[in-house]
Amino acid sequence: MAEAIEIYDDRLLTIVRPGASLQELANGAVHSEGPVYFHEDDRLVWSDAHGNRLLCWNSTDGVSVLRDPSDYQSGNYRDLEGRLVACSSGLRAIIRREHDDEWKILVDRYQGKRLNSPNDLVVKSDNTIWFTDPPYGITEPNQGYGGEQEQPGSYVYRFDPATGEIYPVVTDMVRPNGLAFSPDESLLYVSDTAAFNIPGGPHHIRVYEIVDNRHVKNGRVFCVIDPGQPDGFRVDEHGNIFTSSQDSVQVYASDGTQLGKILIPQTSTNLTFGGKERDRLFITAGHSLYAIDLNTRGVQL
Repeated sequence: MAEAIEIYDDRLLTIVRPGASLQELANGAVHSEGPVYFHEDDRLVWSDAHGNRLLCWNSTDGVSVLRDPSDYQSGNYRDLEGRLVACSSGLRAIIRREHDDEWKILVDRYQGKRLNSPNDLVVKSDNTIWFTDPPYGITEPNQGYGGEQEQPGSYVYRFDPATGEIYPVVTDMVRPNGLAFSPDESLLYVSDTAAFNIPGGPHHIRVYEIVDNRHVKNGRVFCVIDPGQPDGFRVDEHGNIFTSSQDSVQVYASDGTQLGKILIPQTSTNLTFGGKERDRLFITAGHSLYAIDLNTRGVQL
């Protein structure tokens, strides 16, 4: 454990299993991103975001290609029916894999103008989809098909697939990227990764209070990530934040205290909880997919 974990606060000792080790489950991706777990068959789906593929891993069959090309999928999640919902930076849309395995565009415009390039998303308990919309699929040649930006900024949106209603909930960030709700859905955490290509830009996670399940207020900086970017992150049942960074998965308590690091040999990009008890942390990093067993459980679907 000493080789894989840096402990800054003793609270981390209740989270990480004694003797836990980081395992590399798969490699060969160009840029691993957006993991989502399917408990029905112990399957992990993730994006090879720069390779324009969607990949799948399970302990029996190893790695397979689920979709190629994937229209530059990045963030992935499950809705309340167990369908895969994804951000397509190429199509500049939120897409969903239907029960018949066909892919459907759910939304690609706001006020008649194309979205920038949706990057990451979460599904709330009311089945609404909250997603970030930075322009990386427009500005970065290995993340989308390019094009012109039509929206006036990079926002976080709330989309209701039942009604088609869409509107921005966060408009005060430079490059919103990863996002997650607190266990009781009273708070929304959103990362800003503007420092990726804007000198002096933010590299932090902000937190907002949820109002009437539909809007946010009182945004503030929760933590600053260094080194690297808080590209993607998840929350456990106790409200601890597990976030990607350049050298590790950094762990923060709900009060903002950094508890420590799970060291990763490649730059981590995103993560999700899985396993039968939701106590296995799957981590996408560089060309690979990693996992480590914990003494805490995730709260996402």
